[in-house]
Amino acid sequence: MAPNYLATFRRAVRAAEGCEKSELSEKRVGLNSLNSLNSHLRASEKPFTRVFKALEARCPEHIELGRWQQAIEDGRRFLARWGEQAEALGWTSRDLFGLHKPPANTHASYSRLSRYDETGLTWLLCGREVVALTEATAAIQNPTGAITTYRRFNRPALGPVGDSLDDLDPPFGGSAA
Repeated sequence: MAPNYLATFRRAVRAAEGCEKSELSEKRVGLNSLNSLNSHLRASEKPFTRVFKALEARCPEHIELGRWQQAIEDGRRFLARWGEQAEALGWTSRDLFGLHKPPANTHASYSRLSRYDETGLTWLLCGREVVALTEATAAIQNPTGAITTYRRFNRPALGPVGDSLDDLDPPFGGSAA
């Protein structure tokens, strides 16, 4: 049984490498070829595939089922159109699919999507399309035609500047002292 397995394996290696091997070099195929095949298959895998497949396999805790299904659909569309460019621009799986790590004791109303600064791009698309991608931003087109800019870096944890009275000068906010 082992010789048939090895012959099948050798054919798979040749097919993956896309070249013919002589009978003499075929006899030297061993464990190094297995490592070569594995690294070849990993290298040929599209960017972010492993993480996306894990996300696709089950809904994360503290995420509504409908929101997860929408993120999977949005992620699939994003990766098909922008996956290779996102990888080339340095985007990470966390940038695209990241979620806030839940605290030890969560309240019934807790949502992992409540922390914008920890939420990956695909969770925020909600059916909208990315129309441009740079090293630091993604331009998202809204149904009205307006563009929303998602920033990879320096995302505010509590919302945009001006959401807190502390951001304002006295007498409207902050302290005069």
